[in-house]
Amino acid sequence: MSNNTYIVVFPSLFAENKISLLMENIKKILKIQEQNFSKISRDENLILVDANDPVFASTTINLLFGIKQIIIARQIKNDFKTVVNEITRIGTSLLLKGEKFYVRIQGSPQGYVIKDAELAATSSLIEKNKKINGKPGTEERFDKLLFTYITKSNAYVSIFNDKGLGGTVNNSQNQKIVCGVFDEFSAIACLESIKQGFEVKIVVFYKKYHELVNLVKILSKILPRTLQVKSHIEFYKVSEISGDLFSKNFLFVEVLSKIATREKILNVSLPISPLNFPSSLIMKLQTRLFELGLMPYIPLSGIGSEIFDNVKEIGLEKYISKIEKTLQAKITDKHKKKVSNKIINNILKNKKDVTIRLGPNIVHEILDSLEIEH
Repeated sequence: MSNNTYIVVFPSLFAENKISLLMENIKKILKIQEQNFSKISRDENLILVDANDPVFASTTINLLFGIKQIIIARQIKNDFKTVVNEITRIGTSLLLKGEKFYVRIQGSPQGYVIKDAELAATSSLIEKNKKINGKPGTEERFDKLLFTYITKSNAYVSIFNDKGLGGTVNNSQNQKIVCGVFDEFSAIACLESIKQGFEVKIVVFYKKYHELVNLVKILSKILPRTLQVKSHIEFYKVSEISGDLFSKNFLFVEVLSKIATREKILNVSLPISPLNFPSSLIMKLQTRLFELGLMPYIPLSGIGSEIFDNVKEIGLEKYISKIEKTLQAKITDKHKKKVSNKIINNILKNKKDVTIRLGPNIVHEILDSLEIEH
């Protein structure tokens, strides 16, 4: 990249005390995705990436958690006149005929007030774009956002901006967790475990082949966000899957506890939410894991309708209706007998291990490894 143009990464609130780890993760994911870069540096809390192809590199970086926003921006001097002129120049190059624009400046200006710079840049843009009828919009309604962030030394005038996935930095917990995936809702719980800083071991349960194909397609959206070059996934065909969500969870808790113990992993992710699960049932699941010497973790605890934002952000919009049905399902507190060791052992015997390297053909490679026609 040249002309002082950088990918500028804004850490999320929960990543501001983990910026060094986020920088390491950025370096790692760029190497995994074979995106060339010359330098990764800091300007206060901002992370600057000098990459050969800023568009593809910014898309790659945005697979990570712990990021609030990413922009591709010109770095200029933090000076009132310089900032106003650069916003005008870049804004004029981006505006199309009849578009409304909105100038937003954030950060720490030296010797001037943000509002003055915003007004000056807006006036300059109106004057420069009379021929194409460029007009100022409002904070709520605009066609183009002209965003600039100012540090003590520099200003970054955005050419392109994109929202990040939020959460905390990948693997910042320094702990592994076992995630059981058997439907769309459990897959989102696994995604939330990653978003909350755990390194995940994914275990997939399926009854029929068409269910497996669907789950593999969902995994193809999740795996690039694990920050693992190679993912080791265990698949189990389970004929005993039946009943409500609690019955499935109770069965899989028993199986996952065996896997967690074998792999010496303390944490087990529970794909449940206090918003749709009675507290008595949650307590039963947690108590069972405690009895087995394991730590139950509920990644969806405290998460409401924003779960759908997470689904959209990773391209799983078509599964929203199924997730809604899961959330709306009536789950009753009925006494559940302990799952027999025979059932658990039958499930564990049906294991297939798949080691998959990240790439564009993840779905086909997993299905081929499982010898599934597709």
